[in-house]
Amino acid sequence: MKAIVLRAPKILEEIELPYPAPPAEDEVLLKVIRVSICGTDLHAYNGNQPFFSYPRILGHEIAASVVQVGRQVTHVQVGDLCTIEPYRNQVIDQAVRRGKTNCGKQMTVFGVHEDGAMREYFTYKAANVHPVVGLELDQLSLIEPLAIASHALERADIQTDDTVLIIGAGPIGYGIVAIARLLGVKIAVLEVSPHRASIIKHHFPEVHVLLHSDTIHQDLETIFEGELPTIILDATGNRQSMESTFEYAAPGGSIIFVGLFMGQLVFDDPTFHRKELTLKASRNARSKDFVKIIGLLKAGDLKLEGYISHHIRFDDLTTEFNKLYDPDEHVMKAIVTFD
Repeated sequence: MKAIVLRAPKILEEIELPYPAPPAEDEVLLKVIRVSICGTDLHAYNGNQPFFSYPRILGHEIAASVVQVGRQVTHVQVGDLCTIEPYRNQVIDQAVRRGKTNCGKQMTVFGVHEDGAMREYFTYKAANVHPVVGLELDQLSLIEPLAIASHALERADIQTDDTVLIIGAGPIGYGIVAIARLLGVKIAVLEVSPHRASIIKHHFPEVHVLLHSDTIHQDLETIFEGELPTIILDATGNRQSMESTFEYAAPGGSIIFVGLFMGQLVFDDPTFHRKELTLKASRNARSKDFVKIIGLLKAGDLKLEGYISHHIRFDDLTTEFNKLYDPDEHVMKAIVTFD
């Protein structure tokens, strides 16, 4: 079968692999139909993704069909369409015992720490497979990034009197906006790209959109009627942006870092202390986030127009991948198609 491996930064290569062995008792054999390109994939290609090693088969946001099931598997059947949770804990450690399955000490991520879905077939633990009826294939491949957005909002613990600033309108930021708008709170989005800002304005007219400028503090106070946001979710993975959140946050507010970068953050401790801010990280997602997103998609509650910007055939990926970095392409979310 065909697969695409990232040998080293900026070196993608199509290879042949043996067809997978039959699944074990608790596994399923999956045929890949769609793989969404994640920011992790883009960073790994450029050589600046934390927690990553080469060579690696990328891909963890997928739509697949079930080809074969192990003897113990009962919740999926041959022919089912599905997506997967790409996070697997190698040991049941302190975090996992406390329900934090998204950040176990020895957690591996499919397509990051172990070879992923940029191949025609693979076997996977059935416990991490979600069968889904009634969604389009593209929607199936978007469940994982939307689950990450869902988990970030859970970390934010937004209340009815909160005001929310979402920084970064990339794929995860877009998902956060799409879900947060269902909470009925006032939302603003801060973005450096005029194109992405225009997408948010067009598809979410109830959301206030700001382009990065020297007057952000004043602009936020205008939007929030003289006050600052009580909740800030930064999905940029940009150090300067993340460090600025401490000034933008209202006293008593919370900051949630959804993106990450390779480096250290520096912030003014007196500002942090004076405002009595709460700082949180948000990593990956949990099973309940996948279930929630599947339900929202099936109910038609999530507006995703403008989310998918590109489709690339699997056979063309090695030659087409570079264009995802071209600013003129205005990439939001690219999906690799296998059919």
